[in-house]
Amino acid sequence: MPSIHQLMSGQAFRIAVVACSLGVAATTLTGCFPVVATGVAVGAMSVADRRTTGAQTDDQAIEIKAFNRLRENSKTKAAALSVVSFNRIALLTGYAPDAATRAEALDIVKRIENVREVLNEVTLGPKPSLATYSSDVIITTRVKGALLNSQEVKANTVKVFTESGIVYLMGIVSEREARAASLLASKISGVRRVVRAFEVISDADLQNLERRQQGASITTPPAEPRFVQGEAPSSASTNSAAAPS
Repeated sequence: MPSIHQLMSGQAFRIAVVACSLGVAATTLTGCFPVVATGVAVGAMSVADRRTTGAQTDDQAIEIKAFNRLRENSKTKAAALSVVSFNRIALLTGYAPDAATRAEALDIVKRIENVREVLNEVTLGPKPSLATYSSDVIITTRVKGALLNSQEVKANTVKVFTESGIVYLMGIVSEREARAASLLASKISGVRRVVRAFEVISDADLQNLERRQQGASITTPPAEPRFVQGEAPSSASTNSAAAPS
């Protein structure tokens, strides 16, 4: 008889793990879906969020649509896949049994309304174990805790997602904040590597953005954020590009 893990998609199984971690009863899981659908991603809609309200709403819709469409597709429903969206950039992670399934998942997410770009980080191989999912939840919690205690970066500006010990960081940040967040995440026990998927803005634009959020009138239009994707540099390695789509 197949196990629960074998019967569930990667995203659905991840939801169950998070729900169990939070003490959510199984009978309430369906009703809580919109809250926990992003798996171990942390970064819900917030008044202090640097995204526009429209982008926050679109990100929630993208994640829910991706969950449903990947689950309903005949090829991808059996794979262990997750989608996290930030500012309409979708991060696709997880495990697929073959290259065709990986390509199908990428195509599905690309076709979702309002998706600007898809970062395809899907690995070929079997589904991870329950222990791996549980470890990822713990790592994400610890990374968010480190960010909360940091004086260099505001925790609510960085979205954190962990897949098999690989920490993905998303957000609209300055280069200084990007470096600080990456360094903090790399020091957490169990983290294999850190991948940055940030939109970087200048310090001047960051100040204007924060002043605008506080209700100040800003006449200078902000520059377009510069998207940066790649493995965060560390003392043991140099910066390298993330896996191509």
